[in-house]
Amino acid sequence: MPTNIIQTEEDGRIFLRIEGQLLLDDAILLERIVDDIRASSDRPITIDLADLDLLDSDSAPTLLRLEMRESIDLQGLDIFLQTAIDTAERAA
Repeated sequence: MPTNIIQTEEDGRIFLRIEGQLLLDDAILLERIVDDIRASSDRPITIDLADLDLLDSDSAPTLLRLEMRESIDLQGLDIFLQTAIDTAERAA
């Protein structure tokens, strides 16, 4: 299944909803999209991963980097995704 990144805005916040699979190339693209948004706006960003079907272990460190940035939140993480991010954090 291809990756879809859908951008919406609500209540002064930018939402990026990720659907499908998040592989390393997709995570790098997501990081670039976040960088582009941050360059043109100071609004907080929420990355919604609730509709993610697959997160590979190579993309987890990229999500960790994004989560550590100011005004960026990850939501929709189930236990599987949170475990992958925690593992990447320990390895960093």
